[in-house]
Amino acid sequence: MEKMKFESPDMTAQNIDRIAALFPNCITEMLDEERSTPEKKVYKRAVNFELLKQMLSPDVVDGDEAYEFTWVGKKAAIVEANKPIRKTLRPCVAESKDWDTTENLYIEGDNLEVLKLLQESYLGKVKMIYIDPPYNTGNDFIYADDFMRSQEEENEQMGMYDEDENRLFKNTDTNGRFHSDWCSMIYSRLMLARNLLTDDGVIFISINEIEQCNLEKICDEVFGSANHIATFVWKNKYGPGAFTKGVAYLHEYILCYGKNYPENVEAELSEAEMQKYKLTDDKCAIRGGYITQPLATKSKDDRPNLVYPLVHNGIEIWPDKQWIWEKKRLYDAYDNGEVVINEKNGKYSVRFKQYLKDENGEVRKGKPLSLLTFCFNQDGTKEMQELIGRGVFDFPKPTTLIKYFLSLRINEQDDSDYTVLDFFSGSATTAHAVMQLNAEDGGHRKFIMVQLPEKCDEASEAYKAGYKTICEIGKERIRRAGDKIKSESPLTTQDLDIGFRVLKLDDTNMKDVYYAPDDYDQGMLAGLESNIKDDRTDLDLLFGCLIDWGLPLSLPYKSEKIDGCTVHTYNDGDLIACFDANIPESVVKEIAKRKPLRAVFRDSGFASSPEKINVFEIFKLYMPEDANDISKRVRVI
Repeated sequence: MEKMKFESPDMTAQNIDRIAALFPNCITEMLDEERSTPEKKVYKRAVNFELLKQMLSPDVVDGDEAYEFTWVGKKAAIVEANKPIRKTLRPCVAESKDWDTTENLYIEGDNLEVLKLLQESYLGKVKMIYIDPPYNTGNDFIYADDFMRSQEEENEQMGMYDEDENRLFKNTDTNGRFHSDWCSMIYSRLMLARNLLTDDGVIFISINEIEQCNLEKICDEVFGSANHIATFVWKNKYGPGAFTKGVAYLHEYILCYGKNYPENVEAELSEAEMQKYKLTDDKCAIRGGYITQPLATKSKDDRPNLVYPLVHNGIEIWPDKQWIWEKKRLYDAYDNGEVVINEKNGKYSVRFKQYLKDENGEVRKGKPLSLLTFCFNQDGTKEMQELIGRGVFDFPKPTTLIKYFLSLRINEQDDSDYTVLDFFSGSATTAHAVMQLNAEDGGHRKFIMVQLPEKCDEASEAYKAGYKTICEIGKERIRRAGDKIKSESPLTTQDLDIGFRVLKLDDTNMKDVYYAPDDYDQGMLAGLESNIKDDRTDLDLLFGCLIDWGLPLSLPYKSEKIDGCTVHTYNDGDLIACFDANIPESVVKEIAKRKPLRAVFRDSGFASSPEKINVFEIFKLYMPEDANDISKRVRVI
C-alpha cells in the first residue's frame, strides 16, 4: 500500500519533467553530492542548459549576452522557491471563528513555506492576490531565504533568526546586499504565487519608490511584461508632514499583473461620476439618467462602412470624418429615441444617450484610472483605531483601496464568488475588505490570509493592549470587523461568512524514520511501530492528508463513530480517513461502501501485510468500476 509523502511538491523535478517531455535530448545526469558517499556514487537528472538554449533559438547561440535583470543571490532564490519542504499546517480550532461553517483561512507561518504547501490545494484557484510586502526602508523586517550556508554561519553573519527561529532580519541600508536581499525575498514568493492564480487572475502589489523599479523588472520576468496591466499611483497622504525635508512624497505605487493579459478591465463608477447622469427621458425608471456623447469621430481610418448618411427630418447628415457605429446600430438607436440632434447655423451635432444603467437596470462600469485619489493612509489608521485601539498597528491600508481592486470586473465577468489571497496580511485589511464588499453586494468571496507570527515590541501599544504577535492583531481585527459589519446591517448579512479557520505552520506530522534498510538496528525498530509524532491529533493528520492530496482546506467535514473507530468524511467523500489502531474489517467495508474518491488509514492500524492487502480487495469488491485505480486512491500514513 502506497504511503503519503507529506512534503511540498519538488518544483525542480516537475520542471525537469516538463522539459524532458518537450526536449528529451536536453536531459542529462549529474552527481548528486548530497546522496553520494565515497563508496557509492548517486546520480540525478539535470538539464543541459546550453543545449536547451540552442533548442529554443532559431539562430546560433554564441556567448552569454542577453537582456536580463539579475542580482546577487537570484539563482539561490530560484533554488529556494523550487525546494520541497517537510512541513504541515496544523488546525487550531480554539483560535478560529465558525470553524465548522467558514470557508475563510488564516494561516500563521513563513509565507514562503506556506505558499509551497498551498501549491497543490490551490493551484490555479486564486482569482486575486493583494500583498503589501516590506518596502525595504531599512527599518522593516525582511525574510532571509539563502540557506547555501549552514544555519550557524547564517546566525553569525546576519543574525537572521529570532528566539523562535523565525528567519527574518532587519535589512539596513548598510548591508552590502541591501537591494539584492529584498529582490531574492520577493522573487521566490512571486514565483510560487503565480502558480496559484486562475487563468484570468490578477495580482496587486503595494510598494514605494525604493524598490518600485526593481519590483517591476521582477514582475516582468515572473508574470511576463506583456501581462503588466497597470502601475497605479495612489495619493496616500493629504500633504507633507511637519518633518519633511526636500520633496514631499505623497504617493505610493500598486503594480498590477495578470496571469494572462485581460481582454477588458472595468471599474465601479464613483459617486461623482454617477452624479453626472442628470438628464432624463421616458426610460428613466429602468435606465436612470443619461449623458450625451458624440457619435462622430474626429479621426478617420480605412473603414468605409462607417461613412454613410443619417436622415433626420428629410435632411441627410454626413459625418465630417466617420461615425463611431455601424449603420444598423446607429439607425436602431435613432428609431429608439436614443440619438440627440441639434442644429446651429446649418451645422448638425449628432450625439447618443449614454445611460447610467443597461436594459436590465444594472449600473454601467467605467474604466479604472491609474491615479487613485479617493482614500488615504489616515483612513486606514482611523479604521484600526475604531476597531482595535490607537497605535496598535502602524500604517494599515484602508479597506476602500482593497475594495476598489476587488470590485474590478475582468473580461466583462461579474464574478463575486472567488478566492482572495494576501500572504503579507499584516493587520488583515484584505480580509476586512472582502467581508465588507460581500456585505454590500451579496458576494461570496473567500479569503486566505498568511502572516508570520512576528512578535510585537514589548514597548509598543500593541503589546500593552495584550497582543503578543502581529497574528493576534490580525485575527482580532477580523473578529471585530465581522461582528461590526453584521450589526450594522443585520437583515442583509444573516448568511455573511465572517469566520476563519486558523492553521499554523509546523514540522511534518511524521517522525524522521526515513533510513536506508542497512541503517536500522534492533533498538530503533521498537520505536517505529508508529511513524506519527506523539503530539499529533486526528485533525492534524486529516489536514496533513488534505495538503498532500491537494484538496482545499476550507471545505466541510464530519466525524463519526463506526464500530468503535473514529471515521472522518471530508466534503461528502472527497476523502474518508480513519487513523485508529487495529481497524476491524467492518470499518473498512463501511468506508468502501461509501465509494470515496480517496481513503487513508494509519499504517500501524493493520497488524500485518495480509490485512493491508485485504483492504484493497474490499475496495475492489465495493468499487469494481474503479478497481484499476484503487492503489492510487487508498493510501496509508
